[in-house]
Amino acid sequence: MILILGGTTEGRIAVETLEEAGQAYYYSTRGDEQDVALHHGTRLQGALSPEAMETLCSERGIRLIVDAAHPFATMLHQTVARVAERLSLPVVRLERIYLPRDEQHITWVDDYAEAIGVIKQSGTKRLLALTGVQSIAKLKTLWQGADCECHFRILPRESSLRIARQAGFSEHRIHYYKVAEADDQLMRSLQPDAILLKESGQTGGFAGKAEAALGLGIRVIALRRPAMPAGFHAVDGRHGLRRKVEQLLPEFYALHSGLTTGTCATAASLAATARLLGTALSTAHVTLPDGETIEVAVDHTAINADHAATATVIKDAGDDPDITNGMAICATATLCTDESAGPDSGIRLLGGEGIGTVTLPGLGLPVGGPAINETPRRMIAANVAAYLRNHDIEPDKSRLTITLSIPGGEEAARRTFNPRIGVVGGLSVIGTSGIVKPFSSEAFVDAIRKSMEVARATGSPLIVINSGAKSERYLRALHPTLPLQAFVHYGNFIGETLKIAEQVGVSRVTMGLMIGKAVKLAEGHLDTHSRHTTMNLPFVCDLARAAGCTDEQVTRIGRITMAREIWDILPTDATRRFCRTLTERCLHHCRPLLPGGELRILLVTDDGRIPLADEYGA
Repeated sequence: MILILGGTTEGRIAVETLEEAGQAYYYSTRGDEQDVALHHGTRLQGALSPEAMETLCSERGIRLIVDAAHPFATMLHQTVARVAERLSLPVVRLERIYLPRDEQHITWVDDYAEAIGVIKQSGTKRLLALTGVQSIAKLKTLWQGADCECHFRILPRESSLRIARQAGFSEHRIHYYKVAEADDQLMRSLQPDAILLKESGQTGGFAGKAEAALGLGIRVIALRRPAMPAGFHAVDGRHGLRRKVEQLLPEFYALHSGLTTGTCATAASLAATARLLGTALSTAHVTLPDGETIEVAVDHTAINADHAATATVIKDAGDDPDITNGMAICATATLCTDESAGPDSGIRLLGGEGIGTVTLPGLGLPVGGPAINETPRRMIAANVAAYLRNHDIEPDKSRLTITLSIPGGEEAARRTFNPRIGVVGGLSVIGTSGIVKPFSSEAFVDAIRKSMEVARATGSPLIVINSGAKSERYLRALHPTLPLQAFVHYGNFIGETLKIAEQVGVSRVTMGLMIGKAVKLAEGHLDTHSRHTTMNLPFVCDLARAAGCTDEQVTRIGRITMAREIWDILPTDATRRFCRTLTERCLHHCRPLLPGGELRILLVTDDGRIPLADEYGA
């Protein structure tokens, strides 16, 4: 049993992450104003004293605490630390993502007393405090005086206004958060001499507020976030949270997540770079594409005879049956001996033993180059560049070369689809999110069912199903008013998802479909995973002929290695005809699975275009 202390955006993220397990948990908030959907969790409300929290944990069998409360909720963090120590409970702190502190342009203070001193000493005549309603009482000595006119922006809640009134603050100088109001609009209208902020991280929009003020010539005073109690396991995103829960409470998730080859390669590249600069890392902190940082164990590092540094990370795919699970992902870092610099922030990235070579177009990679996909390339470049800058080395002038290798990769690649898509001699370094979610047909379909039931329970007039986060992002732009829960991922289980929609009584479904899955579905494959089916080129050519494509266009389509190359072959008019034909074939196989509902299919390109959106009223 897990207890989440939330009430924040991080609390919502913790809920979404734990819901994936399908296990019971508790979600505790001080008030009742946060709207969060709990499918397996139980909501608890009210402030918790140390005694009340200890009783709660003891009576309800709590074995792990997730502290997802506001970073400035100091008393709560201390209570958690005290209870956790008494009951020997592990605590995972779901932290926010913070940017490096700008010591040059921002005045940093440790508490409100210091802030008041700085404000008075600077001669500030008008102050705008963006520090929340609780700070009104803490700044009372400032606004009670005649020297500084104070304004506060607070949430538009009756409870917030009640707190302001209890403090005796004038309502004429209270401003409410407005969704459509930019940070600089209020600053322009008030024209304060200074603003007061909390170091609230990306969630709190700290950077945007500070930049807006500095751009208007307004002084920025910022309260540093308080330090967390010792002993907390800190993570700053959903992936790190899940992996830490898997580590501390292994039985909570039936299947455990893993790391992509790209994440392992990034960790190895960091460790090799660090060893080249004199530091042996046992753990690499890798920043994922979504901005969160996770810890990756480094197996070993070494300095070679030629003064190059090598690091090895053992691939952990979790419970996903990945062929690379347990393999060594290696990186060798050397200083360039010539003046050339690669495109990756001045860092050259090469492929060595066991890394495949691209021999055909269509993968989005240069023919003849290593099969290292775009996202891993960016991850390696960004992480290594940040490490170099932290050691006062400019990446553009580093002349650093990193060579990736996977011993045994050439043999393993023969058991993959790599040869069929034109990658020879080894494996590909892949991964879009940096994290591998465990593959299990039964577990995945069960998760789809749970998601569909939650979506149905929201009362949304439309449920949008899509393969994953990328297509969801594009479809959400079309349907901005739908609740988050109305978007359900089907992965590869298109048929099962539509059957579930019918079973739970969903009346309207829009399916977002990328062309790689569409050409498989059009042939009748309701499970589009590459383990079960691959693109049938003769069938795709038949579709093109049926759509009225020219002989030349059909011939070119017959040579593709990836379905997405079709978008580059067909002109606009032929694209629309092909999309109509492809969509109708997909609907032919899908409509019988949703006899009681309305189904439409929207083809989505890799860059987010929806070719027939106008015909479907999207």
